[in-house]
Amino acid sequence: MLTATLPFGGVTLVEYQARLLLAAGASQIVILVARLTPELLGAIARIGRRGIAVDTVRTAAEAAEKLHPLSRILMLADGLTTTEATLAMLAREGGDALLVMPEDQAGQGYERLGGGTVWAGVARLEPRRVSELAAMPRDYDVQSTLVRLASQARAVHVVLQHDAMRGGHGVGHSGAALDIRSRAAMASMISGRRGWFERFIIAPLARALVPMLVPRRVPAGAVAAGAGAGGLLGLALVAFSHPVAGLLLCVLASMGFSLGAILADLRDEPAVRRGLDAAAVALPGLAALAYGYDASQFSGDGAPWVLAIGVIVLAVFAERAADGIERRTWWGSAAGYLTLVWLGAVLAAPVAGLGVAATYAAATAASAIERLRREP
Repeated sequence: MLTATLPFGGVTLVEYQARLLLAAGASQIVILVARLTPELLGAIARIGRRGIAVDTVRTAAEAAEKLHPLSRILMLADGLTTTEATLAMLAREGGDALLVMPEDQAGQGYERLGGGTVWAGVARLEPRRVSELAAMPRDYDVQSTLVRLASQARAVHVVLQHDAMRGGHGVGHSGAALDIRSRAAMASMISGRRGWFERFIIAPLARALVPMLVPRRVPAGAVAAGAGAGGLLGLALVAFSHPVAGLLLCVLASMGFSLGAILADLRDEPAVRRGLDAAAVALPGLAALAYGYDASQFSGDGAPWVLAIGVIVLAVFAERAADGIERRTWWGSAAGYLTLVWLGAVLAAPVAGLGVAATYAAATAASAIERLRREP
């Protein structure tokens, strides 16, 4: 089996690499491969569904024909696993550049560059390097020769960050090593989520469960179905005046939707991920509204209902303002607001719980808006 089609993070390695390239802004993917296997053809078809051109070539001459003369090329080593942040360092404008690391920190499978450094698996190349290689005899190894050509052209050396190794960066062809790096990459992706609820509650849960779910190929839809059933039961309990159990179920169901979104993200299912992210936000809102309405009916006072509407409006403003910018750790989220509402239900103080949640959402919205104003 080709290294490119070994499993990694719920997909094949080449699909994971393509996802990194897409995140870096790639508009074309060229795969240099000696033979096309059914597994590779299936992976290429799935990559192509993302709307990007995917070409397979056997030689440097064929690759040179596929590439635009003004393009900027990112070359990934066979068997490379890395992170989006690491790839972004090489995806910037500029000439030839090589990602390097000290030789004493590298294992087997790395290209030595001399001077105590090795190539860490990512290179930014000018198109003429491929043309230069195409003019050479065909028995030259494409990957190694391109690295040598870039090095001879005084390519900039970009040192690999130490954190990247913990995030799953590595080069190798062993299935066991890929499995270890896959777990590290998944943990890094999950831990990078911002917001206290996501970082301290969702991330530890995902780190514990996702490595068990991915090898068993549990679909994100199955996780979503379980979360949906729990959410519907929770809404029913809230509507029938059992808010403590009902709101807790809704919080857990929202966490389930977030877990399903992480699985969909790992398996490169953007439409499913967007749907589950929306469900993880919508369910807490519906639960807060149902709780506010039931509490108002029970007390004969409209304050809980008004506060519930206020929580929803302020939370929407906060999410809109925080969209696309780096979130601060203390900022709230839909499940976080509902957790405060649940604590109010536990204390039999619906007005206090909803009021605190509304205040928290208002503070998050104000902070996000202020941050947007300060950005250039």
